[in-house]
Amino acid sequence: MINVIIEREGSYIKSFTLTGHAESGPAGQDLVCAAVSGISFGSVNAVFALCDIDLEIDQAGDEGGYLRVTLPDSLDDQLLNKASLLLEGMLVSLQTVERDYGQYISISEK
Repeated sequence: MINVIIEREGSYIKSFTLTGHAESGPAGQDLVCAAVSGISFGSVNAVFALCDIDLEIDQAGDEGGYLRVTLPDSLDDQLLNKASLLLEGMLVSLQTVERDYGQYISISEK
């Protein structure tokens, strides 16, 4: 199962962590894994491209199954709002996957 942990600072998403594997299909054909990967990496790329900030990223090696992304503490309010909104969009998309494939993905917030 993929576990998604969203960490907030006030109302803003400050970081997220993805762990585990969906195992909803054979390797290379796992649609839940592909959806979660596409949503999360697309959101990270959007933050890079649209906010021009350096995210703190910790990612597992070849086996995958771990991604942690944290917004830096030094963001001004405008950039924090923009980056957090993009991450809120990611969360909405991940919740859609969870709604349809809840046996393979679980989302929690701290």
